[in-house]
Amino acid sequence: MQMRVGGRAVDAAGGGRISVLNPATGAAVDDVPAGTAEDIDHAFDAATGAGDAWGRMDPRQRGKILGEAARLIRGQLDDLARSLTEEQGKPLHEARNEVQGCANVLEYYHSISGSLRGESMPLASYGYALVRKEPVGVCGAIIPWNMPVLIAAWKMGPALCAGNTMILKPASSTPVTTLRIAALMESAGLPPGVLNVVTGSGTAAGAALSCHPDLGHLSFTGDTATGMEVAARAGRHATPLTLELGGSDAMIVCADADLGAAAAAAAANRFYNCGQTCTAVKRLIVDDAVYVPFMELLKGRVAAIVTGPGTEKGVTMGPLNSPEGRERIASAVRETEACGAGRIVMGGDAPRGAACADGWFFEPTLMADVAPEAPVWCEEIFGPVLPVMRTDSFDDAVTIANASEYGLGASVWTRDLDTAFQAAESLEAGVVWVNQHLRLPPDVPFGGVKKSGVGRENGADALEQYTRTKSILIRR
Repeated sequence: MQMRVGGRAVDAAGGGRISVLNPATGAAVDDVPAGTAEDIDHAFDAATGAGDAWGRMDPRQRGKILGEAARLIRGQLDDLARSLTEEQGKPLHEARNEVQGCANVLEYYHSISGSLRGESMPLASYGYALVRKEPVGVCGAIIPWNMPVLIAAWKMGPALCAGNTMILKPASSTPVTTLRIAALMESAGLPPGVLNVVTGSGTAAGAALSCHPDLGHLSFTGDTATGMEVAARAGRHATPLTLELGGSDAMIVCADADLGAAAAAAAANRFYNCGQTCTAVKRLIVDDAVYVPFMELLKGRVAAIVTGPGTEKGVTMGPLNSPEGRERIASAVRETEACGAGRIVMGGDAPRGAACADGWFFEPTLMADVAPEAPVWCEEIFGPVLPVMRTDSFDDAVTIANASEYGLGASVWTRDLDTAFQAAESLEAGVVWVNQHLRLPPDVPFGGVKKSGVGRENGADALEQYTRTKSILIRR
């Protein structure tokens, strides 16, 4: 497969290729160009050339193109889902949901494309004031491998709706489905050069994009350490940033919670996508009064998870995306147990069986009696490990939840409205759920606090990230 620059499929300037591997088997799925700084420059030229006409187009017309792209994506839902499963590893039903989510986001920005308005106001001492919302120009987007299609839409939707052009750099392990969606967007009427997809490594193509001196905006989703490096590069040119970084979401189960619903949600929202989701439940805090019955319900839910290749019928959890990721998770579990900071209740190793023999699988793992210093508690574990801590008061639970350098999301499970509001106000997170977790409609702003990032994606708020305000004062 080739990159897409200026509406054409092209190879990398240097001619190198990167293999895309199936995490369930280790076999090659495809290969893509190993893009370089030269390819980023070519994409920037194409995006700049397309910018004036695209930015002047009626916003509603831009929105119609996004809406048509959503229709075409839905028309190829099964093929795109299989492509995503083969390169990323997630079960087919999760891949279908993600592709549907991509279409939903593009459709949402179609629906609000007519809302891009400025202001006008008469000012007695100054004359007449106009406030315009203008495109920022060429935008860069660096996409992670865990939710590549959905997160690409989070960045493409508002940027293109606001009249910007874009250079998108997908993760080197999951570029294939994104390239196919870019081609569908061109088929929907997106002019050549408006969206350019440059494949390649983070150290080559990603680094070149993040330090490009003429970007109007850069959006990055990934781990916190890499995000800090991206921010440093972009900061040399004062490039405006949106950073969606790591998370260690806490889930608080109160004594009055619906324990069955909470246990089901804890399992579903930790082990979804093999635990490789920024806003997954990564720290579970349970009131001591209901700890024993809750854990029995939770163990039943975890035991029901079926691990295997995502293309197989009945599988509910696929492999990790890389062997390095599996080793990091296994190491954190071993270290936690070795230092007495937690004990394994279920899982803790690679699963046995022929179906999982060749891929990068890890058992759904439940750990109890976890201490605050445990690696599986204080670090972001990007995989299927759920640590549980018990507490004897709601105030302590909130304090424990907030004792993290991350602040992406959190949830509270309670039947009491006062407790729900107290949690919503007290939890240090960009998103707080009550009696649910992980659900993110495209209408609602999403982003974190502390080391979980800056800026917001989704909703009308995201449009603000991709526009600049110009004030015009007129006096006769």
